[in-house]
Amino acid sequence: MAPPLPGPLEHLAPLLSHYGYLAVGGVVLVEDFGIPAPGETMLIAAGVYAGAGELNVVAVGLIAFAAAVVGDNIGYLIGHFGGRAFVHRWGKYIFLTPQRFATAERFFTRHGGKIVTVARFIEGLRQANGIIAGTTGMHWLRFLAFNALGAALWVGLWVSLAYFAGTHINAVYDTIKRYEVYVLVALAVLVAAFVVRHLVRRRRQRREEQ
Repeated sequence: MAPPLPGPLEHLAPLLSHYGYLAVGGVVLVEDFGIPAPGETMLIAAGVYAGAGELNVVAVGLIAFAAAVVGDNIGYLIGHFGGRAFVHRWGKYIFLTPQRFATAERFFTRHGGKIVTVARFIEGLRQANGIIAGTTGMHWLRFLAFNALGAALWVGLWVSLAYFAGTHINAVYDTIKRYEVYVLVALAVLVAAFVVRHLVRRRRQRREEQ
């Protein structure tokens, strides 16, 4: 028998009970090319079901990973071929206003591939990730590599946590969300340190060559 899902996951129980893996793949897929959908919540709910023996945890992980990668690549194609004009015209229907898009695009352009990976964990950027990569002209293979890495980390984290935490996942989720900002800031500082180190090395090499 399927376990009762706690709190905000409860509304996904009928969807998971009736459609199983199809629900997991479908919700994650549509969220990742820009349509507002509870992709992260679905991952957690599916992990809880897997922990109770209702679903296979490996199958949940693989399906969610494939759906996340494909969804972001659909978003990339939309951004690449539709461009900014398409986003400005239709983005408002998925809460991606021109102002939000411009802010995200500047941030994305400045940090490139690292953002493709980290964006998977940030609400709003996760949905617009592929579209922005396409409009900024990021090379597809580079996008694909960073996108796959982000999808693997994102799916692996939430499915594993839900699988082992079971119906206690609400407390775990709340704790992670509470400290998520600090973790992201720490990651940003670490990335910045690597960038500065790289620039200093390049400057030294140029001086030595001169």
